[in-house]
Amino acid sequence: MMRFANSILIGLLVAAPVWAADTAAMRRQVDALGRDHAVPAVYAAEGWEAKNGVRALFFESVAYRGKPTRVFAWYGAPQKPGKHPGIVLVHGGGGSAYREWVEKWVSHGFAAISIAVEGQTDRRNGKDWQRHEWGGPARDGIYADTGLALEDQWMYHAVAATVRANSLLRSMPEVDAKRVGVGGISWGGVITSTVMGMDSRFAFAIPIYGCGHLHEIENHWGKALHDNKVFLEVWAPELRLGKARMPALWLTWLRDPHFALDAQQKTYRAAPGPRMVSVIPDMKHSHVAGWNPPDSYAFAEGIVRDGKPWLRQVRERRAGDTAVVEFVSAKAVEKAELVYTADTGLTTNRDWKVGAAEIATRGARVEVKAPIPAGTSAAYFLLHSGGLHGSSELMVFVQPSQAELRPAWRPVVTIPAD
Repeated sequence: MMRFANSILIGLLVAAPVWAADTAAMRRQVDALGRDHAVPAVYAAEGWEAKNGVRALFFESVAYRGKPTRVFAWYGAPQKPGKHPGIVLVHGGGGSAYREWVEKWVSHGFAAISIAVEGQTDRRNGKDWQRHEWGGPARDGIYADTGLALEDQWMYHAVAATVRANSLLRSMPEVDAKRVGVGGISWGGVITSTVMGMDSRFAFAIPIYGCGHLHEIENHWGKALHDNKVFLEVWAPELRLGKARMPALWLTWLRDPHFALDAQQKTYRAAPGPRMVSVIPDMKHSHVAGWNPPDSYAFAEGIVRDGKPWLRQVRERRAGDTAVVEFVSAKAVEKAELVYTADTGLTTNRDWKVGAAEIATRGARVEVKAPIPAGTSAAYFLLHSGGLHGSSELMVFVQPSQAELRPAWRPVVTIPAD
């Protein structure tokens, strides 16, 4: 019996490095997708009407089950002469390539390509999107296909499609290849958070709702992913975000039911590039709610014009019981509020309140401050500028020990100054 037990132990010890080597090899294979900069072949999308410079097309992507695949997309560019900035647009769950999304970006002076990442077109087959004959895999739940070969996993194809869309957009004669960004909504935000650490050619990134640290969120994400080793060791966006040096806008809303504010905070702090955070209280969660606010467009316009976000947090400090955050802003800040809660747990389920905050402006420097109400567990400042929103990073507080002489609140994390 002892000899049998020892054999099992030896077998386990031998097997463990094999698994580690397998996931390491998978990571390298995924990383290689970000370095594949070949311009994909493009095919006509017959039966889709082109209008106002926006047209449907297919482009070639990686093989699936031994057969080449194609990705359906809408592409458009401003009709003015010259080179235009661009953006790759990635939809979320239940979505597809959207002509309307492209048109919105074109109206702001950007070339745009909106891609369908589940082997579908933008035509309905009942309640579902109609798949086409060259499609790759559809999404299977929350990384539920990680037991399959890497080349058969949906995220592998979604990432490859996004990188190839970048190569295609950059190759267009009317596009300035040095000013092409990426943006995604919900699942598209997760994909954006993944590729921005892989494809260094992107000039900016806009993850909307979606983020990393998904396995730590106390909802369906955490339940599905807390022990999914392939996700944790191959696909988690934070694995690569240390290489994401492009400016990024992290746009979400206060009570998003899918993505938590603390997970988003850990994600944007993992990326060393310049960042802007915007947490809008009543934005809601949908494709339309994600692309309608002016915030994405204003951020991208600032990046391609000035090379930096229009609003940047540079310092956070505490003066007694008052929180003080300093920003550099290229726009006039008209109003600031403190958004705070005394609750703990999933940020979606907390009771958030809004209070007034003071603004002091000195040139481009904007200082915002407010007393932190007793019992506050988390808070952030919300800034308003001509219909645009900007936020401080999430401030998390802990109660002082009873031994302290007076009540004060301590930030768990101090945000370093630039």
